[in-house]
Amino acid sequence: MQRSLLALLGSTLFAGLGPAHVTKPPSVQGVWQAVQVTVTGPSPRTVMIPEPRANLTTLTATHYSRVEVHAEGPRSTSFDAASATATELRAVWGPFVGEAGRYEVSGNVITMRPLAAKNPSTMARGAFTTHTFRLQGDTLWVTDQGNQNGPIANPVTAKLVRVE
Repeated sequence: MQRSLLALLGSTLFAGLGPAHVTKPPSVQGVWQAVQVTVTGPSPRTVMIPEPRANLTTLTATHYSRVEVHAEGPRSTSFDAASATATELRAVWGPFVGEAGRYEVSGNVITMRPLAAKNPSTMARGAFTTHTFRLQGDTLWVTDQGNQNGPIANPVTAKLVRVE
């Protein structure tokens, strides 16, 4: 049986080019820390997150988890949770964000579907958030896009760096 010229050329030109020579597109999988947050809207601002950074986002092939502390300064460690006032509890637990779930990527959009979260309304049936993203080396920019209620009016952009 005769092989076509194209098949012969292709096998000659690409001989030895196995999977090791195929470049994969950069992946969002990894462990990330936010280093900068840009807020839009009536009071726009960019905030650099100082060390030690109280946030961590982990992205596996299909699942994510994230923990963040949204506080201007350190949270109090000298209170008794059993006897704390509502104000003391809000000061300590209010700035904490914890969430985990599944995600999928389509083009430059990440859709996150929480399975467990500190905020119960985040886990409502059908709840999701969408974010656009840009990945350059070990830096990832993520911008709020929308959720099950529609577009985000004043999107926030977080700049993250890969830590693992």
